[in-house]
Amino acid sequence: YYLKPKNMLQYFIQDDESGAQELANVSEEKTLSLMELLFQGGIAGSIIIAILLILLFIAIYLYFERSFAIKAASKEDVNFMNQIKEHIAGGNLEGATQLCTQKDSPVSRITAKGISRIGSPLEDINTAIENAGKLEVYKLEKNISILATIAGAGPMIGFLGTVIGMVLAFHELSSSGGQAEMGALAEGIYTAMTTTVVGLIVGIVAYIGYNHLVVKTDKIVYQMEMNAVDFLDLLNEPA
Repeated sequence: YYLKPKNMLQYFIQDDESGAQELANVSEEKTLSLMELLFQGGIAGSIIIAILLILLFIAIYLYFERSFAIKAASKEDVNFMNQIKEHIAGGNLEGATQLCTQKDSPVSRITAKGISRIGSPLEDINTAIENAGKLEVYKLEKNISILATIAGAGPMIGFLGTVIGMVLAFHELSSSGGQAEMGALAEGIYTAMTTTVVGLIVGIVAYIGYNHLVVKTDKIVYQMEMNAVDFLDLLNEPA
């Protein structure tokens, strides 16, 4: 059997083209999109993945919503207490209250509550400021506890998916008398692996976001306490 040079060249070109086509087909078969990979684990796995993705969306939304709210509340005017002191020293309580209203921050609202109690015993003023401070802290920490809940629930839900996936895999194995092929076990294995990964991602994101917001909130609480002490010292100064 003998091939002429021209026929030999055509033969090798056709062989290379067929090999490249087979390689492309194999690559196309092995390529999976992210969504296909996540929802490849059957109905149970898809439901758990959907729940985890919803929790991830809620965690990200709450983090940014609280971040913007805390950032707005943390704006501080270094001359605020000096201006309050000038108004109170001059007996202009109405001007001091108006200044607090213009600032519209946790510190200014606490100070306004203290100004409204001027003339009462110092203990009553201190109690009013503490109660106002608790209310402001509650506003700052609103919905942050949900992030902590998601940080704990996310990995647990993912682990639930892992257990369900392994149960499905072993059920398939036992139903086939121990002779099940890997393809038959794929659905349970996909459920076990993907739910674990997504659950951990949700937990990590929520945990980091929660702790970051707690640190930023503590800074504002410290700022409020410092200004409350300055205001009470102002009232204790001799006339």
